[in-house]
Amino acid sequence: QVELVESGGGQVQAGGSLRLSCVVSGRTFKDYTMGWFRQAPGKEREFVAGIIWTGGNTHYGDSVKGRFTITRNNAKNTLYLQMNSLKSEDTAVYYCAKYRVAYYSGTYQPADFGSWGQGTQVTVSS
Repeated sequence: QVELVESGGGQVQAGGSLRLSCVVSGRTFKDYTMGWFRQAPGKEREFVAGIIWTGGNTHYGDSVKGRFTITRNNAKNTLYLQMNSLKSEDTAVYYCAKYRVAYYSGTYQPADFGSWGQGTQVTVSS
């Protein structure tokens, strides 16, 4: 069973930066689209960013475009999320997720992803 482990969360002041990492177990990381989602208290899980298996195409939620960057290192089985110009509304638990189907990228709804990490807390203070 695949395991996803996020790290890099913490508390930062508005305008600051954080870099999240997600290490994925197994040998199939390179074959799957990956994504980052977030969930704030009392809110639904929200898509943040996605990247196809080759890393050649990325997609972002409207609220983070121009501020966040998703990348991946297939040799290290690791997914990254560089977050700049953080705002208080970015406060949430951030989850990395693995797409259900290999070599495919369609929509970026939570139901499209079959494996999830445990989440890492990001808190932005104003």
